Amino acid sequence: MCKRSDFVFEMHEIDAPLCYNISEGGMSMRVECKIDADCKEPYAVLHLSRMTQTIAEIISMLEKEETDSLVLIAAKEKKTYFIKPEDIAIVRTEGRDIVCYDKHKHRYVLDKPLYELERILDKNFVRISKSSIVNIRQINHVEAGLNGTMELVLKNGITDYISRSFRKVFRERLGLE
Repeated sequence: MCKRSDFVFEMHEIDAPLCYNISEGGMSMRVECKIDADCKEPYAVLHLSRMTQTIAEIISMLEKEETDSLVLIAAKEKKTYFIKPEDIAIVRTEGRDIVCYDKHKHRYVLDKPLYELERILDKNFVRISKSSIVNIRQINHVEAGLNGTMELVLKNGITDYISRSFRKVFRERLGLE
């Protein structure tokens, strides 16, 4: 049994699925967990009579668990590295490779296509062109360039351009529109 703040969490070994009972101030909930190695994207369905603070906290914990557990596999100098998304400044195509640069400007080759990385990276990442995705927390500044272009300068010194077709999404993500 595990006690966290004001709810009690009990796990009962039942054949399958794993079943849990959660109790909070007179309210109890039965939780089933089905472990499936073929599950590509975990999901939860909650049937509630009302939303409580504790349930909201549990949902937040689940969301955090999903983003905290994401690690990208990358290669550099014939070695394999595990990179957390928050350490990435930019992901882009360079020739036939999909590469990322970290906060320190180290270059890594990734094993996933750009469209898949865009899907799995969190809300701190935004596409700025057909070939680049940037971590908005790593942006130093944006400069207006010639012919309506916008140059993006990252904290690590790397520059890239925001294409016209992605400018609106970029501005919306930063809350500028």
